[in-house]
Amino acid sequence: MEETIIEQECMNEPAASFNMFQINNIRKTIESMNKFNQIEVLRILKNCKATLNENNYGVFINLSNLDYDILKKLDDYIEYVKVQEKNLNNVEKQKENYINTYF
Repeated sequence: MEETIIEQECMNEPAASFNMFQINNIRKTIESMNKFNQIEVLRILKNCKATLNENNYGVFINLSNLDYDILKKLDDYIEYVKVQEKNLNNVEKQKENYINTYF
């Protein structure tokens, strides 16, 4: 799913929009992600031709100026990461249970 999110073309959907609470949630979530996931977010933004501002302290994006489709892709990627982390945690718990039970 990760590759399909990145490779999809950007489409405009002006009818729907994100409110400031949702945009702030996206920002907080991206800031708390690890470096690998943040690079994937930047790749999504670059493929959608979003304006990226970079300096010595990092890359800055004004999320409130992004189109709905770009915000939707970011939101979808965030959900994808959450599901993957949840699955990984479940597998780790099962692994730990097996180790405690059989060893």
